[in-house]
Amino acid sequence: MDTYRTVLFLHFVALFIGFGAAAILGLSLFRLRVAQTGADALLWGSLAANVEKAFPVAIFGLFLTGAYMTSDAWTWSTGWIDVAIVSLVVIAAQGVLVGGRRTKELERALEGNGPGSLADRARKMTCDRALWIVSFANPGIVLGVVWVMTQKPGTVEAIVAVVVGYAVGALAALQFAKVPVGEVEAVAA
Repeated sequence: MDTYRTVLFLHFVALFIGFGAAAILGLSLFRLRVAQTGADALLWGSLAANVEKAFPVAIFGLFLTGAYMTSDAWTWSTGWIDVAIVSLVVIAAQGVLVGGRRTKELERALEGNGPGSLADRARKMTCDRALWIVSFANPGIVLGVVWVMTQKPGTVEAIVAVVVGYAVGALAALQFAKVPVGEVEAVAA
């Protein structure tokens, strides 16, 4: 049995855990965006709050397995590895400082709303830009890092790949972080 390949497999498992959680979070955000009542929204808001528990497992797994592979086959001064580590720190920080806090605020707004029609505050929180950006930009960063891991470019190219991934994710998020037009009219009525 080849230890490196086993650790690489575990690295992919951690990656899949992170992407699976990101997919569930994305689905929750889309369902929250169109929810009409607090009862409908609370289910999806609770799911979003609960799925965030998978992210530390994914990040910890990616770091541990990546550290082993770096020590075994690479060096800690390899540029693309440094970019990947910094990217993981950025993802963790955004997840905790922005995503986690905004998700808790969303959950409180939904609980305070009750089961009836969504009030303005709760409706606005379902389309919170910061939450949407983190939810889309973090997977964009990860895709940039995956590209970096497969191509093993120089440091500058690695940084560009991660920044492009972030930008694409953030731009996509901004398109969805708007209260749907039909919802604006319904809330106004």
